[in-house]
Amino acid sequence: MEDLPGTKISRRDLLIAGALSATAAAMPPVALAQAHAQDGAPSPGLPPVRCAFTVNGVRQELSLDARTSLLDALREHLRLTGTKKGCDHGQCGACTVLLDGRRINSCLTLAVMHEGAQITTIEGLGTPDKLHPMQAAFIKHDGYQCGYCTPGQICSAVAVLDEIRQGKPSHVTQDLAARPLLSVEEIRERMSGNICRCGAYSNIVDAITEVGGAAGRAA
Repeated sequence: MEDLPGTKISRRDLLIAGALSATAAAMPPVALAQAHAQDGAPSPGLPPVRCAFTVNGVRQELSLDARTSLLDALREHLRLTGTKKGCDHGQCGACTVLLDGRRINSCLTLAVMHEGAQITTIEGLGTPDKLHPMQAAFIKHDGYQCGYCTPGQICSAVAVLDEIRQGKPSHVTQDLAARPLLSVEEIRERMSGNICRCGAYSNIVDAITEVGGAAGRAA
């Protein structure tokens, strides 16, 4: 394509530059902020914030952009990539971790909000040589296919059994004054925030039922 008169810029280069400028101008400021926060680099003019918490029994001290999610802190800064980023909107459950014993979607909370917290990821539940009972049950019952959602499913399943043991009711609990039963309905309701696109739900329920039943007999 020929150069524009009096310049060394071709029409093609001019069109490309114009398109890039229009894209940058149209990008919402929040998208730019999220890009900075995700890689952990503070935006210009924003000082990093120091925070400390315990992850899988090890104290961690980080210096982060204040807008960094707990999920990005775990994955990008601590390299604990077992916790997965799926929707990044709190709708799929792939990023589920245990925070002070309770399950949360780590993509929906800021890392700096959890100073001093105890955080457990899938890496902290068990090891290849010593699996957590829930991990072993998922393997036994084929509670996964592609495996992408599995870390979140397992962390959530561990929390579900704790919730039932503590007597916390769910939407399907019939008697709010009685201790919830370890039923298929209870498990499906409590696990409904964890999506498995491969459709391994029945096997996941079987795995949770086995671990919950064994824990109940041991108690």
